[in-house]
Amino acid sequence: MQSKASPWLHEEVGRRMAERLAFLKLSPKHWIHWEPLRGGLGTHELVAMRYPKAKCYAIQAGADLVAMAQDALQPRWWSAARWSGSGIGFDVPTDPVQMLWANMSLHMSADPQALLARWHQLLDVNGFLMFSCLGPDTVRQLRQIYEKNGWPPPAHTFTDMHDWGDMLLQAGFADPVMDMERITLTFNSAERLLLELRGVGRNLHAGRFSGLRGRQWRRDLVQSLEKSAQGGAESGEYRLDFEIVYGHAVKGMARVPVGPHSTISLEAMRGALGMNGERERR
Repeated sequence: MQSKASPWLHEEVGRRMAERLAFLKLSPKHWIHWEPLRGGLGTHELVAMRYPKAKCYAIQAGADLVAMAQDALQPRWWSAARWSGSGIGFDVPTDPVQMLWANMSLHMSADPQALLARWHQLLDVNGFLMFSCLGPDTVRQLRQIYEKNGWPPPAHTFTDMHDWGDMLLQAGFADPVMDMERITLTFNSAERLLLELRGVGRNLHAGRFSGLRGRQWRRDLVQSLEKSAQGGAESGEYRLDFEIVYGHAVKGMARVPVGPHSTISLEAMRGALGMNGERERR
């Protein structure tokens, strides 16, 4: 059975991302936590404490993982949060939300442009997206080892932060703000390094080895890691660099295409102007 604990790296990135909420004035009434088991159960508590009156919708893929997320995040029956107006839901909200939180999940999507468009659809006008993901320099030490041994890459190529900014604009977001930092993890053994990698993710490269690796290959990998360790395998440090990309963007008001022969319906005009049904009846 999979552990309920989220990867340490994801929790640390989520903690750093949560600190950035202090600079945002908007206080959401409803928000989405996208893939909370990957994004961090501890991080979820940090964001929930910042917006205690807001209702959260935890969107988790996979039936078994949904049940795990429910067990981990649902307040116990004696908790006041269970019976308050906030709480947490595990279905897709029918109404748009004011914040979508997606920590360390975008780089795992086979179609990130479609995922950004989906997030845009779930947000209310002036709602904001907060996300983080891995950048191109991630696990460069491991890539060098694989290349030297003639093995297929250990991971797919991660997207540069500037390209993420372009994709946000293409998805309809406004005012994207991108930032990045590098986090270096050190380990006291090759085995501990490999254990951490299992929790962080998996190899999605199209050219990855299609079958199961044997014991000899694993011994070769450990030996290569030991050779690359700084200071030697016995007393040295095993290092892995992770490039972390942070992104923030706002869902602006829909743009109305206007040309020399453009036509637009009354309903589309009302939607672009943000007129709800109550205002129309008045």
